[in-house]
Amino acid sequence: MLPVRTFLMPAKILIGSGASEQVGEEAKKLGLKKSLIVTDKIMVRLNALAGIQRSLEKNGIGYTIFDGAAVEPTLEIVQAGLKSYRENQCDFLLAVGGGSPIDAAKAVSIMLTNPGSIENYMGAGKVPYAGVPLIAIPTTAGTGSEVTQVVIITDAARNVKMLISTPFVIPRVAIVDPLLTLSCPRGLTATIGLDALTHAVEAYVSLKAQPLTDIYCISAIKLISGNLRSAWADGNNVEAREKVMLGAFQAGIAFSNSSVALVHGMSRPIGAYFHVPHGASNAVLLKTIMEFSVTGNPARYAQIAQAMGEDISGKTDLEGARLAVKSVDQLTRDLQVPSMQELGMEKDKLEQFAPKMAEDAIISGSPANNPRQATKEEIIGLYKIAYQR
Repeated sequence: MLPVRTFLMPAKILIGSGASEQVGEEAKKLGLKKSLIVTDKIMVRLNALAGIQRSLEKNGIGYTIFDGAAVEPTLEIVQAGLKSYRENQCDFLLAVGGGSPIDAAKAVSIMLTNPGSIENYMGAGKVPYAGVPLIAIPTTAGTGSEVTQVVIITDAARNVKMLISTPFVIPRVAIVDPLLTLSCPRGLTATIGLDALTHAVEAYVSLKAQPLTDIYCISAIKLISGNLRSAWADGNNVEAREKVMLGAFQAGIAFSNSSVALVHGMSRPIGAYFHVPHGASNAVLLKTIMEFSVTGNPARYAQIAQAMGEDISGKTDLEGARLAVKSVDQLTRDLQVPSMQELGMEKDKLEQFAPKMAEDAIISGSPANNPRQATKEEIIGLYKIAYQR
């Protein structure tokens, strides 16, 4: 019997090349007057907001730019965003950038309407009231944050990446414009693309997978694995960029309605303790965790292999599952993803922090969704295996 499941996404989604230049019209339809544009200094320096600003101005929508969103949104960034929103008397948020500006904007949105501090809402379903309206425009093809009910904020003082899950952070409108990814550097294209692939893989094998998310997962795996090399090799390959971004968008919908699993559980402490960007920490873990997990649901991993273009005919599920691991390994190598050592992680510090990192991973809840459950000792061992690669 099919259990009752919930499936959520933004009320409206615009997707396609040039879609971002319709943002003013969409804000006007919602009766909005003035936005706080949450972005980062790189977007401002690249003049990536020009078309968005023109669209807002054309439709009589005021705006103030807050470019304080850093690589990893922190409690301090959220407080600065709140201050800017109030001082400039805005009535909605417009997030433009990668996952960090979008997550920062999500956090600001709910903290404008909910009491206390954001630390009180760590976990799932703890936010009591809807936030102010949010429109999200991603400029990278990876996080899927423009369509998810998840926000991650770093508490630097405690070395904790707080995961907050609530439908109240799902943007009112998501605008997915592949043309905005053309300026994305090669290395970032690789790691965030693999982050998106991880979303799709984990959502597909998760214990919380459901029929609707399965459809998005398989499509996302095909699109990302089939086009990420081309997008990485030639950043101006618009067709490849479009397909990878569509895949990342689908993967975001999938994991928001299913869940992530052990890779994400283990990657968040890497970000918290070593300040490694989220996409990169997922990328260096994916092969190792898949290798560990395939016995938990070999049939599903075999389907992942097939979606990645592997021929699984005549093979057992476990043989097919191992082809998925091989395919991910080859993709990672082709994209020249840096190792943990190359990302600046020191072996002695990893060994020192690994027990606490494993505890933090388990506390996050994500590893509980993995098809093969991992003990604290196994997670410590997996960190060490991944480090040697």
